[in-house]
Formats: sequence, structure tokens, C-alpha cells
Amino acid sequence: MKWKWNGLVAATLIMGLLAGCGNGGTSTTGASGSGGSSSGKVIKIATQSPLSGGSSIQGEAIRLGAQMSLEDHKEEFTKLGYSLELVPYDDQGDPKKGVANAEQIGADQAVLGVIGHLNSGVSIPSSVVYEKYNIPMISPASTATEFTDRKLKVANRVVARDDFQGPAAANYAVKTVGAKKIFVIQDKTAYGQGLAEAFRDEAQKLGATIVGYEGITVGEKDFNGVLNIAATQNPDFIFFGGLYAEGGLIIKQARDKGITAPIMGGDALDSSGLVEVAGPDVKGALYSSVAGEIAKMEGGPEWGARYQKAFGKAPEGYSAYAYDSMTIMLDAIKKTVESNKGEMPTREAVRDAVRATKDFKGIATEVTFDDKGDNSFAKVYIYEFKGDTYPGELVSEVSQ
Repeated sequence: MKWKWNGLVAATLIMGLLAGCGNGGTSTTGASGSGGSSSGKVIKIATQSPLSGGSSIQGEAIRLGAQMSLEDHKEEFTKLGYSLELVPYDDQGDPKKGVANAEQIGADQAVLGVIGHLNSGVSIPSSVVYEKYNIPMISPASTATEFTDRKLKVANRVVARDDFQGPAAANYAVKTVGAKKIFVIQDKTAYGQGLAEAFRDEAQKLGATIVGYEGITVGEKDFNGVLNIAATQNPDFIFFGGLYAEGGLIIKQARDKGITAPIMGGDALDSSGLVEVAGPDVKGALYSSVAGEIAKMEGGPEWGARYQKAFGKAPEGYSAYAYDSMTIMLDAIKKTVESNKGEMPTREAVRDAVRATKDFKGIATEVTFDDKGDNSFAKVYIYEFKGDTYPGELVSEVSQ
């Protein structure tokens, strides 16, 4: 994909970012909202992701990727007589906050779609609210099977499911690393537990022994208890289903205790935040991810350079997936506007147009949604930290 870009747009994005940080779930717009009502009718797209708290790096990446796509499409909507606005909400990684925000989003009739959430545990209850209001959502990150298995008309995702990611990670651990005695830790969330169980079950099928399966709580800082249990089992591999804030501490504290077994996590460890927390101990850690390496995507280096110029930071794993999610949403809205003779489309029409997406080719991924809202082209990638810099090095790629 090639888009027009200039310094004015980049400056506008950066100004909006500074203005929009810390909104805490209000509907204050970011850069894309600047002057949003200056021409024609207004179409709003909301984002929901953690802009504060332990997953804020990934959450902000979702917001910025979506924002960049919206900016790229403003001109074509202006020609149709519409102004686009981005409405970013901070769900704080909290299901209750996500649901409360979803109710606010539903009440704003100008909102025709949602890009988000990051956390499956927030996507699942919030999607029930979106279903009530017929607002389509596209998640660039949520992987729990329950998210789409309920067959809601509004729930879609561009990334792989846990029942694909977990087994792919287990295959790499057992067949490539040679793991035989695996200790599994999970954070008791819908995401962490679902991923850990999928990994555990596949590893057992492949002949590995699960020597321990323990849970921790999000927000904990001291993992000596669970790591003492792990040490007594002398595992040759540790798998963690959870977020980067806890994952980084587990890696660091495990190494401090002299545990040398390889440590692997899922896509929630796909963040520069993991390196910030674990420091030099991150070297050798593995993670499976539903996000590909931006530098190796067609057009990825150029896209990444635009992102860096606009926001003053390198893209994270989900940045490009949020960009593609927003592009899909806007393509669906544009089609419904045109089929409705230029009039404002209904949410139901947009919802159905999103689900009908076929053979979309984005920066990060191709997308065809099936009848549940899953992407037929989703892949899983395995990375290893060769040093203490993000991202890790791509060591394997698995297609469905």
C-alpha cells in the first residue's frame, strides 16, 4: 500500500498524540479529531486499548497504528462529504472499564466502528455491548478462542487464535528446542490461561511431560514462590501465558535464582516493555507471536519509517495490525456510504460489510473473515531474543 504523506500530516499526528495522552477513557479525540467537524458529516471510529498500566506500550501501539490509517484515508472521505474522527478510549486492560467505555461508545451515534481491544479478557465482555449496539469491532490482538466462538455478528480479529498459537509454540518447544520436562505458568486471565492450556495440551500430545502448572496474579511483583516450585521440578523448559510486565519479572527472577531453562511466552511478550523489565536477562527468551516482523513485510520498512517520523518511536508488534484493522473498517464504511448513495450508513450495514471482507491485502497481513470473524490468513511467528534489544529475531513462521 502506498499513501501520500507530508510533514504537515506528521506534525498533526504528533500534536494530537500529545493532546490525547491520558484521556482515561473519555471521548476526547487525538490528532485525527483535530478539526474533525470542519467539513461535512462526521464519522467516528473508536479505539479501545490500555493507554495506562502494565500493557500501555502495546495499547498505545494499537491506538497509533489505527490513527495513522485514519489519517491516510481522510482525503478520500472528505471527497464523499465526510470528516473522520478518531475517538481513543483507555480500557486500562480492565474488563469493567472496557464495558463502561463500550456503553459510552454505543451511545454516540456517530461512532460506526471500534478498533480493539488488546486483551481478550476485555474484548470478550465488551463485544457483548457492541453486539447490542450493532457496532462492528476488529481486534488487532485478542487471541482467546471464546472471543469469536460465540459467533457474535460484530466480533472480528485479524490475528491467530490461541488454539493455533499455543500448539505452534509447543511444537517449537518440543521439536526444535527439545523440551521434555516443561513447567507452565499462567496469569489466570482469559488470554493467559487459554494460551497456557493450549500449549500444555499440545506439548503433552507431542510426548513432553508437564512437571508443573501454576497460576500467578496480574500485578504481582514477587514470583519467588512459583519459581521455587519450578526449581524443585528441575524443568528443561518454562512456558508463561501472560503479559509482558509479569513475564519480564519472571524471566529476571528466574535467572537470579539460577534457573537456566529456556523461558517462552506468547504474543503478550511481543513488546519493548519486556526488555525494559527483564533487562539483559531477556537474552535467550522466546516468544510466539501473532504479529509478523514489520521490517520483513512488503512495504514494511517504508511504513515503519513513516510511523517513526509521525510519532517519534518505532512501531511495536501490533502497530501494523491496528493499521490494517482500521483500513478494513474504513473500507467497509466507504463501501456502505457509496452503496447508500452517499448517505450515512447504518451500523448494521457497516457490521455486515466488515464481516464480508475477502482477500484484503494490508501492510501486516492478508485478511478474509470467516463466518465467526476469524482471519483465514492468520499466522504464528516464533522469535528469540539474541540480545537485550526489541524485537527478537524471527526463528520460525507457521501458517494455518
